[in-house]
Amino acid sequence: MTPLALDSSQVEERLGPLQRLEALCDHGSIQPVRGAVRSRRMGDRASAGDGVVGATGTVDGRPLACFAQDPSYLGGSLGEVHADTICAVLEHAGRARIPVVGFIESAGARLQEGVAALGGYARIFRAHTALSGQVPQISVICGASAGGGSYAPALTDIVVMTKRASMFLTGPGVVQEVTGEQVDGAKLGGHRVHERNGVCQLVAENDLDAAWLVRDLIDYLPQNAAERPVRWPAVDPFASVPDAAVPDSDRAVYDVRDVARTLVDGGRLLELNGRWGRNVVTAFARLDGRSVGIVANQPKYLGGALNSDAAAKAARFVNTCDAYGLPLVVLVDTPGFLPGVKQEAGGIIRHGAKLVHAFAAASVPRLTLVMRKAYGGAFIAMNGRDLGADLALAWPSAQIGVMGATQAVNLVNRRDIAAADDPELARTELADRYAAEHLTAESAAAEGVIDEIVEPVATRARLAGALRTLANPERPARPARNIPL
Repeated sequence: MTPLALDSSQVEERLGPLQRLEALCDHGSIQPVRGAVRSRRMGDRASAGDGVVGATGTVDGRPLACFAQDPSYLGGSLGEVHADTICAVLEHAGRARIPVVGFIESAGARLQEGVAALGGYARIFRAHTALSGQVPQISVICGASAGGGSYAPALTDIVVMTKRASMFLTGPGVVQEVTGEQVDGAKLGGHRVHERNGVCQLVAENDLDAAWLVRDLIDYLPQNAAERPVRWPAVDPFASVPDAAVPDSDRAVYDVRDVARTLVDGGRLLELNGRWGRNVVTAFARLDGRSVGIVANQPKYLGGALNSDAAAKAARFVNTCDAYGLPLVVLVDTPGFLPGVKQEAGGIIRHGAKLVHAFAAASVPRLTLVMRKAYGGAFIAMNGRDLGADLALAWPSAQIGVMGATQAVNLVNRRDIAAADDPELARTELADRYAAEHLTAESAAAEGVIDEIVEPVATRARLAGALRTLANPERPARPARNIPL
């Protein structure tokens, strides 16, 4: 929903710190936090607020805590009082069990205050970590942010960047001085860089768009880990034939988001990390009015095979959904983990283990649908039944097994193929026979690795019905942390 205080016709692309909070919060709801404090150690340059505005407010009537750094005062650099205000906002969010949103634009630690500024960042890091997995934390990068101004957002659940923003540990000047490399802020740490390395989940056109995007995000999330997200009335998707987007050939590509849109309310997805690990799609959506997390193989990229980036991306998203009680709907169409020297050297075992661990440890309802193929370890890693999925479905044409039929007979029947008068014909016949015996949805259901075979047109109703029966799952009383991966 659009906040009442501002609209795009009334503001410029860049907003001041208070305007950023007004764009985020409901009109008239902002209450200041430590608004009268002044800078220390700065003499006649001391300023009220010390370069940051802290506040509480509401979004659609739900309370939250928020702060916005002021780049017009010493570049938004962080001093001792500045840090204390941010810590006060974070601590209030923890006590009140409400989300916290920070608008970040900072030159980093204030040089005039030396190690006192560094200590301020350490206190902020500790406060963010204490809130991790307890209340939703969202960072919005609105301009150049350096040093601790990039570390702190990386400790939060979701990072949004505007198109003019950049973030880096060391700025272009230091890079040139140390390495001799000349680079500007955009190339060093602009949104295009961080979209592709996984640091930034979402990109907004400008400050106002970022505030609206955060309001949208908050609508999918609960106030804290102990509560449930708001449930809205169910809305039918615009299309209701999920398999219409899926080609018959298991080698043909398609966009899995087209399938997901036929399953979720209003056909609406809020995709995170859309430019990182593109062979997996992660998105918030609603199903039967409930907030859910969608994890889906994306055949449009690398045929939907899992690699290190995709596994790490999906694992982080699963952890986020688990922390805040969002059920997971997993759409599977993968030939397996991506093979090769580069993947092994890059730690595919380690990154794949993150995904396996995330699903196996998750206590939220988990539903899996195999649409076209699911082979090997990737079938397990994508929330397989034996990994703890609450419901594992497959479409009638799905193929499920250790590997594809051709690869299997090349290993099992290699001597028979080599001895045949027509090796290619023999390979094809053996592969067809193997697929019919070992890869069908019926054989998977008979083995118990699939609970049900469901027609595509009935998929949404079956998933919604499962969520209704799992609406109040038992959740273990254990400390949760949404650890950066």
